[in-house]
Amino acid sequence: MSESSSGKTTAIISYITIVGCLIAITMNIEPKNAFARFHIRQAFGIHLLYHSFAFFLNYSGVNSGWIVLYAVYFLCWVYGLLGAIGQKKQLLPVLGPYFQKWFTFIP
Repeated sequence: MSESSSGKTTAIISYITIVGCLIAITMNIEPKNAFARFHIRQAFGIHLLYHSFAFFLNYSGVNSGWIVLYAVYFLCWVYGLLGAIGQKKQLLPVLGPYFQKWFTFIP
């Protein structure tokens, strides 16, 4: 069994909300899977970025920003999820390499 197929379930779970990402992190503690780790880092970055901007928008009073935030979040989420389902390690445009570098604490 290839590494991507053995970590596919964990990778997919990581995209199901921030709670799913935390569950996927605990699922990947033992045995460690590089494919799952890649997608957990991508999903964690997507969820963290969304919640950070949502917090900012909530207190800024900019109502039109929500539509842009939801659209960007949804597009990134679909892009990452389709990569996990297709068993591909595809980085998110622009921020994907940073997510891999910043979240090295994820096992």
